[in-house]
Amino acid sequence: MTQDIASRTSDTFRAQRADLYLADETALAEKLISAARLSPEERAQTDALARRLTDAIRSGRTKEGGIDAFLQEYSLSSEEGVVLMCLAEALLRIPDGATADNLIRDKIGSADWDAHVGKSDSLFVNASTWGLMLTGRVVNLHEKTFESVTGFLKKMVNKSGEPIIRSSMLQAMRIMGKQFVLGRTMKEALKEGKSEEARGVRFSFDMLGEGAHTQRDADRYFEAYRKAVAELGEVRPHNGSDDIFARPSISVKLSAIHPRYEDAKRERVLEELVPRLAQLAVESRALSLGLTVDAEETERLEISLEVFAAVLADERLAGWNGLGLAVQAYQKRATAVIDGLAELARKHGRRLPVRLVKGAYWDTEVKHAQVEGHEGYPVFTRKVMTDVSYIACARKLLDDPASFYPQFATHNAHTVGAIRAIASPNTKYEMQRLHGMGEALYEEMLTNGFDADNPEGGDHVPLRIYAPVGSHEDLLAYLVRRLLENGANTSFVNRLADDDAPIEEIIGDPMEKAASLKSKPHPRIPTPHNLYLPRKNSKGVLLTDATAREPFMAGALKSVAEPITESAIIGGENDTSGAEHTITNPADRRELVGHITEASVEALERAISLSD
Repeated sequence: MTQDIASRTSDTFRAQRADLYLADETALAEKLISAARLSPEERAQTDALARRLTDAIRSGRTKEGGIDAFLQEYSLSSEEGVVLMCLAEALLRIPDGATADNLIRDKIGSADWDAHVGKSDSLFVNASTWGLMLTGRVVNLHEKTFESVTGFLKKMVNKSGEPIIRSSMLQAMRIMGKQFVLGRTMKEALKEGKSEEARGVRFSFDMLGEGAHTQRDADRYFEAYRKAVAELGEVRPHNGSDDIFARPSISVKLSAIHPRYEDAKRERVLEELVPRLAQLAVESRALSLGLTVDAEETERLEISLEVFAAVLADERLAGWNGLGLAVQAYQKRATAVIDGLAELARKHGRRLPVRLVKGAYWDTEVKHAQVEGHEGYPVFTRKVMTDVSYIACARKLLDDPASFYPQFATHNAHTVGAIRAIASPNTKYEMQRLHGMGEALYEEMLTNGFDADNPEGGDHVPLRIYAPVGSHEDLLAYLVRRLLENGANTSFVNRLADDDAPIEEIIGDPMEKAASLKSKPHPRIPTPHNLYLPRKNSKGVLLTDATAREPFMAGALKSVAEPITESAIIGGENDTSGAEHTITNPADRRELVGHITEASVEALERAISLSD
């Protein structure tokens, strides 16, 4: 079975992806800049729409979202923004309360909260300034209290104790989470989304939850997805429409429904995970719902494509265009992934919904490559190159409407404008945003459309909201990713809310900016090999890439094909005078590695005498 599944993804495109996995960033950048570069006409159209959208948001004709304002006030370029992220990370990662208390006590007293109280026009931001640090509720305090926020916070810690503050922080993070999560249950989410749905907005629902660590976790998440599909189908019975792309959809994390979703367990993954995803797809099809496989870490890309290809070939799904995949533009392999998906679409006669995203695991990917000692990075080290890659990928999707239904997930006005400029008039596609993010940007488009000259008759491209659903217990990991992704000072969401940021810089052409860079890789991010110069970092093997793994494993197996016999070498000769020991594989004691003979005391004395 597994050999048959593997054959469903072309070796040609697999090799292309392998070549791009850790590709030289300079050479790849030149190719992508050329592929993505806008024509003069496209650039003029892009600039006009991006400028109009940005001006509309800044002029106040559209309401700035609460989270957008919050991220501007507490950007990651500010000490307080970093403090908040540290506290969020503490609640997410620190297992014991005492350690979390120590960090909270340390961080509360180190930042200048006074500078943020009452400084924002957003009630949400002002409430959060107090809520995050105190009780998670809006409180009325005496006017003198505002004169020294830091002093008041320190008194609160001293009088209440760290456990009370920790509980307050957790409650505050939950309040923040409501800005990102549409509902705790599918029924609650559907109720909350009714007003947007009435305006023609579509939804893609994601059941909150990170990777499953046990089979019990995987079973629980799998049943949660099945229940969500059933509940969504009950509320939205099939209406006779053949347009699956206009229907709601479910987004599925493969790591949530299998406890060992990794390349090292490929055989098990293909045997166990493929039937699970296929079952969800079959149930979704029966209820006229779409299903999208979410993107995860780069080391899982190849196994995810194998699983996707296997499910796509399932006879029960023949003729159904509802099975889609998310593609991350910050990966160097993104364009090759799209080429491979096009081949699959043609092979099975499908039109694949492809959600193009920029990527949410950048920090993790960079650090992992450094730890593993890889030759390069699987992602671009400059944000601008991710934007370039996104446009290059968008062109591929739009140029092949027979194979793809493009779904462009972005909160960037220039990216929105570029997609509008390069898309042919009759090409069907949609835009996407995260629930709680990019509200101002898309409110302008929903209200006035794309056509700046004729807003009343403008072309209203469909909008879909990616809406997480779940309890707050599963929220923190998702929330931290969103804050990291959009809180950085390079984020469009962050810069858009900053009235001091020049509009020309915000909506600048990424291809032109990238082309002007003297160094395409970020000069302050050395390759993993050069991380500790002048000492070279230890070199690792890219085990998730078959072209690197297979030769390595073949060599390893060859080296242990015959038992190894070793002994001390003294004076150029093997010494076998000491005790002999049998060495077995620590992972499987039945496997004999070989025999080793220790040096005797006499042999050691002889070795010492030879060194004199």
